[in-house]
Amino acid sequence: MLDIRWIRENPSKFDGALKKRGLAAAAEELTSLDQIRRDHQTKAQAMQTRRNEASKEIGKLKGAGKNADTLIREVSELRETLQNLESQEKKASEDLTRRLASIPNIPADDVPFGKGEEDNLKIRQFGTPRSFSFEPLDHVSIGEKLDEMDFEAAAKLSGSRFVVLKGNLARLERALATFMLDLHTEEFGYTEVSPPVLVNDNAVYGTGQLPKFSEDLFRTENGFWLIPTAEVPLTNLVADTILEEKDLPIRLTAYTNCFRSEAGAAGRDTRGMLRQHQFNKVELVSIVHPTESEAEHQRMTEAAEEVLRKLELPYKVMLLCSGDMGFSARRTYDLEVWLPGQNRYREISSCSTCGDFQSRRMQSRFRSQSKRGINFPHTLNGSGIAVGRALIAVIENYQNKDGSVSVPEVLKKYMGGINKLESNAS
Repeated sequence: MLDIRWIRENPSKFDGALKKRGLAAAAEELTSLDQIRRDHQTKAQAMQTRRNEASKEIGKLKGAGKNADTLIREVSELRETLQNLESQEKKASEDLTRRLASIPNIPADDVPFGKGEEDNLKIRQFGTPRSFSFEPLDHVSIGEKLDEMDFEAAAKLSGSRFVVLKGNLARLERALATFMLDLHTEEFGYTEVSPPVLVNDNAVYGTGQLPKFSEDLFRTENGFWLIPTAEVPLTNLVADTILEEKDLPIRLTAYTNCFRSEAGAAGRDTRGMLRQHQFNKVELVSIVHPTESEAEHQRMTEAAEEVLRKLELPYKVMLLCSGDMGFSARRTYDLEVWLPGQNRYREISSCSTCGDFQSRRMQSRFRSQSKRGINFPHTLNGSGIAVGRALIAVIENYQNKDGSVSVPEVLKKYMGGINKLESNAS
């Protein structure tokens, strides 16, 4: 959530940021709602002050044996008027909060203007796509030839956009997740967490999925939400909490199931594992001092990149344009991995810095040793990385002509001596 005081003091800059997001100006509307709230608040404070003064005067008059009926009537009238004003102030505050909650974070200054992925900016590239001596297959064809990737069985159980993995392919997925967790905890200092995958309204509101994106989520009949990413429970571990400055930064990682309805993806990526209702992901979350968030964004992106470098998978780092960023992000770097079966790069990780946008929504604060008052930490999140898409990338980039799949060197110790996934035809 954005700071209404900042909007009030920087209306032109705020409206310019919304325009960059492709949204209409809103500074005048928000400052008007804020003024109504502040007017009610000022009147209520003045009446409360007068009520306190009158109550003291009543005590003095009664102590002196004098009549205080007029003041008693005034206090009674003030009490009723004050209750009405407080009710109006509460409604005005709720109206303002509701409107602010629907507005996305403003882009950082270096985020390029654009409407969609065609306007994203390439920052750097690693590796060169492999040149095959045969026509490379996509992951679906490879997985089915191995008889270890079954979409039909999953459809019987759950419907479309689900998959059943078996045998060594399931083990390879587990190996990828374990490798990522080991890398992030041992080399980058993240603390591993095993969080719930069912969360309440406050948690999804705190990270920005509610109220605007409820259709992208799955909800249980008793009111829980299935997490779309471990960003939700990990970031909310500091919700409604006052941290100590010395405890920052906090770096957390988790491997979880993730669930998305893909409501806006009808007809997109219907073949294979690229866009599933249920998938696995290793997530990275950082809660840091505001002065450290820029450096932390680069550090987090580096951690996600290291996964792909160790797997020796070609990838690109893209700076997302203003029209392609997520709701809570100030800046996002996407990692796009090369998929031979599609003959193109596809997103496999997004690393975003959110500034104090989420911490304001969550009421997460910290005590500063040098700055008095309320201090909001900055939050960052990133896929470190999407395990299912990493599995796709490994299968397609390490495929062999005979239908087998070689195991990347860095994963061999997690595969119990298996160096190759053999096709049934071999």
